[in-house]
Amino acid sequence: MGIRYKAAKKRRFKLLKTSITILLAVLLLWRVVIPVVRYAQRQSLPVPKVSQNSKASVSSKGLKSDNAILVRKSDGQILMEKYAEQKIYPASMTKIMTVMIALQKLPLPDQRVTLTDDIFEQMEKAGASTAGFRPGERVRAVDLMYGALLPSGGECAVGLAKAVAGSESAFAKLMNQKAKKIGMNHTHFANSTGLHDKNQYSTVEDIALLLDYALEDSTFRKIITTPTHHTSIFDNKQFGGISFTSTVFDRKNNTDLPDGKLLGGKTGSTDKAGYCLASLAEVKGQEYILVTAHAPREGNNIEDAVKVFGRL
Repeated sequence: MGIRYKAAKKRRFKLLKTSITILLAVLLLWRVVIPVVRYAQRQSLPVPKVSQNSKASVSSKGLKSDNAILVRKSDGQILMEKYAEQKIYPASMTKIMTVMIALQKLPLPDQRVTLTDDIFEQMEKAGASTAGFRPGERVRAVDLMYGALLPSGGECAVGLAKAVAGSESAFAKLMNQKAKKIGMNHTHFANSTGLHDKNQYSTVEDIALLLDYALEDSTFRKIITTPTHHTSIFDNKQFGGISFTSTVFDRKNNTDLPDGKLLGGKTGSTDKAGYCLASLAEVKGQEYILVTAHAPREGNNIEDAVKVFGRL
């Protein structure tokens, strides 16, 4: 009996050991292989197209933004344009490119990025908006992505840039390479945040191309269409995490549409850029991209979006 008992116990131990090995293999697949597959998929996202031969069918009358373009996402048809090829400064719409490149270059969203003191010194000197992280904090890359797109945190954008390329100038080279690849022929980037630089410029048509491209990535789409996000509760300097709210869905903004829904977007503003917005809406079952720039007052960008989407 003793020998049989020991043999059975040994078999049970081997079975348990095998089960644990299989479980660990599955976890490894989920944590490593799946992100790598998603990373590979991001490298082959389709190049967006905006049809140059389409006839505008939505009026731009009454818009406060100097520049605007409305595109039907399914086929790239331009339904409205207002000085769409005129040079603009993209302000924080720049962060769409920043996050997209970070998604493609940082395949593990849970990896930690350290926000160094010099990043905050740079933000304070420039008077840039921040998401609320602290110097020396080690933050999940995905939380930096939410922080860059929802509250438009400058420290998040620079943190991602340095994590990817080592410096913001090196990251800007990657931004320009990607811009060229997706057909943004009238765009040049000099930084990851959108802070004013005479060498950082674009057009609303190019920004529409960029947003169309980025929306093909499921993680980017999830982030930019999320009204609020709470960071990891295990952040090393802010236990319990912090919350972000999208600047698009700020409580003072009326985003109601009669026949649809404003899904999300990225705002931006500087003295030179005015108030800008790259937005996505669903109206009557169709998705549309609207990019506006150089509105004179805060809130005009959201008002213009509601006005244009309401005309569909």
